Order: sequence, then C-alpha cells, then structure tokens
Amino acid sequence: MTYSTYVFDCDGVVLDSNRLKTEAFRLAGLPYGDEAAAALVDHHVANGGISRFAKFQHFLENLVPAGASGPGFEDLLDGYAVAVRKGLVECAAAPGLEELRCATGDARWLIVSGGSQEELRDVFAERGIADWFDGGIFGSPDTKDEILAREIQNGNIRGPALFIGDSKYDYRAASAAGLNFVFATYWTEVPDWREFVDINKINTVKNIQQVLQLSVA
Repeated sequence: MTYSTYVFDCDGVVLDSNRLKTEAFRLAGLPYGDEAAAALVDHHVANGGISRFAKFQHFLENLVPAGASGPGFEDLLDGYAVAVRKGLVECAAAPGLEELRCATGDARWLIVSGGSQEELRDVFAERGIADWFDGGIFGSPDTKDEILAREIQNGNIRGPALFIGDSKYDYRAASAAGLNFVFATYWTEVPDWREFVDINKINTVKNIQQVLQLSVA
C-alpha cells in the first residue's frame, strides 16, 4: 500500500550500528569488571530500542556488584557517546535508502530511535541525510512511545503510516500507536526474531531494499 508516513528506527535499520553500540556498552561496563560488563551487554541486547539512559540506570542500580567503584551515570553516558560517535558517522547506511526516498517523495519520513536525539541529529547532518527525514529526527531521553504519541497528536505522523524496526520494542511501540509495522531482519540483534515474528504474525523485510520493492510494486 501507499504510506503517507514512514517511521524508521535508526540502529540496525537505517545504519549498521547495532554491533558498535553493543561493543560500546561492553567497554563502558568494564571498569566494574568483566561479569558486570557482560551483564550490561546482555541487558542491552535483550532491551533493543530502549534508551542508553534507562540501560545505564538499570546497570548502576541492579547489575553493578555491591560496593564496587567506577564511573557514575554521567561519566558512563559520556564515555559511551565518545565510543559510538565516530562509528555512527562511518558505519554503513542501509542499501536502497536513497532510492526509497526518491520513490516515496510525497511521504513524510521520521527517525524514531532509542539513541540520543542530539547525537542522531548531528550524525545525520554530518552524513548529509538529515533532510531526507523531513518529519524530524527524534530520540532519547524521550521514549519511542512518547515520541510516537506526541507526533501523532500534533499531526506530524499521518496515516497510513509504516514503522520499520528491528526490535521487539519497535513492534510493541508501533502497535500501541496504531502504525503498521515490518521487522527488518538483516542487522537485528534479537536472537529469537524468527520465533517472535512467527508468533506475532509480523511481516518482515531483509532490509530497506525490500521496503523499496514493496513501495514501488
């Protein structure tokens, strides 16, 4: 069908950045020991699409060994941001993204991500693709549920709308907001994604190139 609005997650959908962010979480947690770092990575992967703010708060409150010393919340955020900034600029963008933008010229495009909103806007501007997302580039500290509800309320997201994501949270947020959803599989870090999409009867695409095929069919 023809969509008036396309909503994209960033990591694992528009950019091949899932792995670099996972490694950045591991490095951030290492001052508290290998086990704590591994626990942080596990929590991150299990909660794809949730902001780094919530993940580091959970880490400090629930995963750091009692009495352990190390960087605090703001230092963890700063160290993580430094680790991922360069990678976000240099990592691969999804094949077919520009072609899809050309093919959907009348549609509005948005980024709705768990990543830092300020960071995302800087990275997309540096990569020269910010203007493609004429509906805006949105991220944390607001949650995806909050962003979608707000942008629907103010008329920025107009139906019919399609959310393209690669996490369980993306699907749940899109469904709660009444958006159609497709699961992008190629870069996802959800280990049981096949079972998840089967149980929930979710349509899948390998990547943006397949969205292009659907949009111009």
